[in-house]
Amino acid sequence: MGRTSRWDYLRQVHPRYRQAGRVEKGRILDEFCKVTGYNRKYAVRVLNGPPPEKRPRKRRPRRPSYGPKVVMVLTAVWKAAGYPWSVRLKALLPVWLPWIRKHHGLTTKLEEQLLRISARQIDRRLREEKKRAGRRLYGGTKPGSLLKHQVPIKTDRWDVSRPGYSEIDLVSHSGANASGEFAHTLNLTDIHTTWTESVAILGKAQVRVSEGLDGIRRELPFELSGIDSDNGSEFINGHLVRYCKREQIQFTRGRPYKKDDNAHIEQKNWTHVRRLMGWVRYDTEPAVEAMNRLYRGDLRLLQNLFLPSVKLVRKERVGSRTRRRYDAAKTPFERLLECKAVRPMVVARLKALRERLDPFALSRSVDVQLERIHSLAKHPRRPQLTAMSAARCG
Repeated sequence: MGRTSRWDYLRQVHPRYRQAGRVEKGRILDEFCKVTGYNRKYAVRVLNGPPPEKRPRKRRPRRPSYGPKVVMVLTAVWKAAGYPWSVRLKALLPVWLPWIRKHHGLTTKLEEQLLRISARQIDRRLREEKKRAGRRLYGGTKPGSLLKHQVPIKTDRWDVSRPGYSEIDLVSHSGANASGEFAHTLNLTDIHTTWTESVAILGKAQVRVSEGLDGIRRELPFELSGIDSDNGSEFINGHLVRYCKREQIQFTRGRPYKKDDNAHIEQKNWTHVRRLMGWVRYDTEPAVEAMNRLYRGDLRLLQNLFLPSVKLVRKERVGSRTRRRYDAAKTPFERLLECKAVRPMVVARLKALRERLDPFALSRSVDVQLERIHSLAKHPRRPQLTAMSAARCG
């Protein structure tokens, strides 16, 4: 029964129900629920309400505001940008627009629709594309017990107004076998600008970690003023303590077994390393070299120049739920341009690169290099079934 038919039926039943006795009302109510399919409580409320006077207007179906061409372009940008959150995706559309015009031939109308679409609408349009399986992350960090008294604990909230204060961490690439020597990714993210740098090292010897941090420090577009790490022995050691004292870098650490103390870098470990490299084992020099070509080249430029990020401003308690408020999504480079304490020559070179580089081409290059790196991984082998074990199973 349609909406109009139910209204006509209600119009006939309503005066009869209001004038009927208790027993008769029960019979009318049973019949009304059976015919209309209404819930009994809702039917009682309708029949006891005001009489239906005006015929309900037929609701017009809403025309779609965004056609398949807009959705196709959104999907292409979303995949090329590494599947960002809808708020970040909306923020990167104006940055990528010149290259979207080049690759997809937008008309003026489609361009207006693409820039007008909201983050919620993006979520609805990309809902089917977002059904992906999740993976779990396993770590292999062992706490360092030496020199802890020389590295103060930092538990308060980061409150910095200039770049240079960063969190660092090491991501292992051991796969299912943590024995022997294998590759690690040294990851650094700046708190104020969200600028992120990575370098691959073979093993996690103290000297290699210090050398990797020194290489990252030379490439940063700002001076490194402070680092905050976990309690792993790869950081809490004499080499890194002496290095930071010599270079006048503030060195702090989080509390043992409290990952929230290093929440910024933990999030980057997933988006910038683990999601790309996977959980397989890399333990050869060619693999480490290929990872560094990616980290120090196209991936670094794509993530820092073209992919926006958001920063948590505050948390609000609403009943039993916590509501998080974020600032406007910006790329790390855009946040960097708002700062004064930067290296002008490095920033000028990055600005020229951003105007010249095509983010779609960078994304394709990253995918090609990732395939090369994955081919150098050592995947776990299944144990072979011997004749004795086969006979036992039989």
